[in-house]
Amino acid sequence: MLQLPLVVTAQVDLVLVLVSLLALWTRLSHLSYPNAVVFDEVYYGQFVSLYMKRVFFIDDSGPPLGHMILALGAYLGGFDGNFVWNRIGAEYPSGVTVWSLRVLPALCGSLCVPLVYLLTLEMRFSHLSALGAAFCLRCSRFMLLESVLIFFVLLAFFSYLRFHNAPTSSWFRYIWLLLCGISCAAAVGVKYMGVFSYLLLLGVAFLHTWNLIGDRTISHCVCRVVCLLVVPVLLYVFWFYIHLSLLNRSGPHDQLMSSAFQASLQGGLSRITQGQPLEVAYGSQVTLRSAASQPIPCWLHSHKANYPIRYENGRGSSHQQQVTCYPFKDVNNWWIIKHPGRQELVVDTPPQPVRHGDVIQLVHGMTSRFLNSHDVAAPMSPHAQEVSGYVDFNVSMPAQNLWKVDIANREAESEVWKTILSEVRLVHVNTSAVVKLSGVSLPDWGFRQLEVVAEKLFKAHSSSLGWNVEEHRYGTSQEQKEREAELHSPTHIDVDRKISFWAKFVELQWKMLTVKQEESEHKYSSAPLEWITMETNIAYWLHATTNAQIHLIGNPVSWGVANLSLLAYQLLAVVYLLRRRRGLKDLPDGTH
Repeated sequence: MLQLPLVVTAQVDLVLVLVSLLALWTRLSHLSYPNAVVFDEVYYGQFVSLYMKRVFFIDDSGPPLGHMILALGAYLGGFDGNFVWNRIGAEYPSGVTVWSLRVLPALCGSLCVPLVYLLTLEMRFSHLSALGAAFCLRCSRFMLLESVLIFFVLLAFFSYLRFHNAPTSSWFRYIWLLLCGISCAAAVGVKYMGVFSYLLLLGVAFLHTWNLIGDRTISHCVCRVVCLLVVPVLLYVFWFYIHLSLLNRSGPHDQLMSSAFQASLQGGLSRITQGQPLEVAYGSQVTLRSAASQPIPCWLHSHKANYPIRYENGRGSSHQQQVTCYPFKDVNNWWIIKHPGRQELVVDTPPQPVRHGDVIQLVHGMTSRFLNSHDVAAPMSPHAQEVSGYVDFNVSMPAQNLWKVDIANREAESEVWKTILSEVRLVHVNTSAVVKLSGVSLPDWGFRQLEVVAEKLFKAHSSSLGWNVEEHRYGTSQEQKEREAELHSPTHIDVDRKISFWAKFVELQWKMLTVKQEESEHKYSSAPLEWITMETNIAYWLHATTNAQIHLIGNPVSWGVANLSLLAYQLLAVVYLLRRRRGLKDLPDGTH
C-alpha cells in the first residue's frame, strides 16, 4: 500500500541551468540580425538552395551531413531556394525566413556551452574551471558549420568520458558508448576535419581497451568495436544515402561524374540517353567519352583538318586527319562501329552485339575516315604513337585501322559492350598500343583541343585508357548524306538502365577526394604565426549605409592565457624530464 507523503528529491546544478539559459539567450535572440548574407553564408547558402531544388552538387570540402542540417532549418522555415547567393552583404528578401536558416547552427552553438561545462567536470576539474571553459565559446549565430562540427566533437568526447567513468556493472554505460560512435560519425559527416578528433578518440579508446584485454572477466571489447568502428562507418554511408536520395536532379556539377552517374539524374544526360539501345552492335553510332577527362569531360573527336606536315620542332607527321578529344557536345564526336569483314554501316536485324575481344573498325560519322594508328610519333607526346583519321595519299603507308575491344569492367557488367556501363579500352591490333588521352593541349593548328595518342599498355596509366559510350543509336542509313542527317536527329529505343547506390557512393567518394576547386590565395587567409599573435581579423559583414560591422577577432585574454599555458607546460615538461633523468623524482610514477 502506498504510504503518504510521497517525497521525490532531485539534484539540480543551478550553474548548469544558468549557463545553458544564458547560452540560448545570447545565441537565439535577434537571430535575424543582420538581415543580410554574412561571410560564408554566401557559400553554404548555395548548397541549401540546391537541396531545396533537389539538384545534385559536389562540395569537395566535406561530406553532406552539415549541409543537410542547414537545409533542414531552411525547409522548416519554408525556404524555396530561389534566393541568389551572389555576394556577402546582399539583403535577404521578405520571403526568406532568416531565423530558420540560422537557428540550427545557433542551437548547436548554444548546446556547446553546457557540453563544455559537463565535459570539464567529467575530467575532474572544479566547477569554477568548468564555468570558465564554458564562457570561452563564441561565434555561432550564423549559417556556418563550425558550431555544428564543434557540437558533435564535444558530444563524442563527453559521451566517451561518461562511458569510461561509469561503473562497469551499469548497462547504461553502453548507451553512452553508442552515442559516442554516433557523434563521431556525425562529426566526420559535417566536415572531414572531424576525422582528426575521431582518430584521437579512437587512440584513447584503444589504450583503454588494451589495458583491459588481460582481464578475462571483461568481455565487452566487441561492444567497443561495434560502437566506435562499425556504427560510425554505417552512419557515414547512411549520410550519403540520404544525400543521393534527395539530390536526384541534374545540376552544375554533373560533368565531374561518369556518364552512368549522370544518366541516373533527372533532366541532364538522362534526357539525352533515355531510350538509347543498351547493347553496342555493329553499325551502332556512338560518342566515346574518356574516363580520364576529369574534371572537364571530353569526347573522341575528329574534323576536316590534318596534322601539319612538320611540327614547330622540325619533326614530321603523317599529315593525316586529326583525332582529338573535344570538351563539348558536337556532331563531329560521332563514330560508327564497323565490322572489318563487311562494308555496311547499318545495324542488322536483329542487331549483332559487340563483345569483349572482338576486332572492330571505327569510322568517323561526318568525314568517313577510319580511326588509325601507326609507328609515327604523336605531335605533343613523341614517346607515344599518333592517332589519326586515315587518309590514303597513295604512299607506302597502309591503313592500320583494326582495334580490339577490351572491356575492363566485364566482370562487373558483362562480355557485351554496353552503353554508359562498359569501360572499354581500344587496343591497336598491329602495335598493341591503347588509345588514351595524353592530357596535353594541341597548339593553334589543333584548335587547342586535347591530344589523343596510342601508347603501349605496359607504359600507360590504367585510369587514362578507358572510354565509355555515352550517346548511342542504331544506324539505319548507308548513304553518307542520309547518315549525316541521321547524326543530327537521333532516334531511341526504350531500354531501362540504372546504377547502384554503392557504385554512386564509391564514385562520389573518389571525386570528393580528388576533384579540387582551383586554389587561390584567399583575401582573409593568415599564416600560423598570426593565429598566436592575432595580427589579422576577418570582416564578416559591413552595412552599406550605417557602417555597422561584424568582425571575427580573437579574445586577447583567453588567447594570451592559452598561449602562455602551452609554453609553460612544455617548459615544465622539459624541466621535470631533465630532473628525473638526474634521479630527482618530483612527481610520483603513476602521474600522467
